[in-house]
Amino acid sequence: MPELPEVETTRRGIEPHIDGQRITKMEIRQPKLRWPIPEHLPQTVKGLTVLATKRRAKYLLIELGRPLPAKGSSAAADVIPLVGTLIIHLGMSGSLRIIQGKPQPPAKHEHFDIRFNNQYLLRFTDPRRFGACLWMSYDESLAILDNLGPEPLDDVVDGDYLFKKSRKRVVNIKSFIMDQKIVVGVGNIYASECLYLSGINPQKAAGKISKVKYAALVIAIKQVLKKAISEGGTTLKDFVGSDGKPGYFAQQLNVYGRKGHPCPHCQSPIKQITQGQRSTFYCSACQK
Repeated sequence: MPELPEVETTRRGIEPHIDGQRITKMEIRQPKLRWPIPEHLPQTVKGLTVLATKRRAKYLLIELGRPLPAKGSSAAADVIPLVGTLIIHLGMSGSLRIIQGKPQPPAKHEHFDIRFNNQYLLRFTDPRRFGACLWMSYDESLAILDNLGPEPLDDVVDGDYLFKKSRKRVVNIKSFIMDQKIVVGVGNIYASECLYLSGINPQKAAGKISKVKYAALVIAIKQVLKKAISEGGTTLKDFVGSDGKPGYFAQQLNVYGRKGHPCPHCQSPIKQITQGQRSTFYCSACQK
């Protein structure tokens, strides 16, 4: 499924094409996603201008506003107050792509389009329909965002932070760093990679790991995510970037999906186990 780097790659891909543009039409063909798309959404967003394209965890946030009418001053017309935010989640197999000019007729799993005044179109595809498209007015909040932990690339996430959060926790370390209330965006693929690079066994209890190890883990998390973002995210068979090109970070994976292959460091065979209904890959010799 698309993880934080894939979502950030998507954000960066669509941002230059939609920021500052006005929505002329939203067409919903399949409203039944993870949560139903609000019926009012096409009418609500029509005529609004994209103020910013942001990301929070794995959610894309498209902030929309409306220019104020000028009152004897051209400066007044430049003020665009926030009306609300489109919240888009790619789910397990979703993607967003930009289409210029007249688009091809939508395929079966292409569930909604957003058209802009610059003749670009943002199209959402999701074969498994685990994605979402929600609306949050400027004066509202949503629990799905309010309950999230800090971003992994923020300065607040350091070894001390994870060490303090982990005390007396018996949950395994992989599940701990994937807990969105602890830190967001460390998905299954990257969790395995980060634990490998920091030499931590994924089955070890979070509360039993030293502050030194947590410091190494945080360094690995930041390095892996930054590298994945810079290289376009992890290539998955059902993920493509907004420009239609897949990411390339999968070529750099050390352990994920490499059961039986030699460890890049010690040549021991990579092992695979299941944790929380997800596959975990690790080297039992290097990760203690």
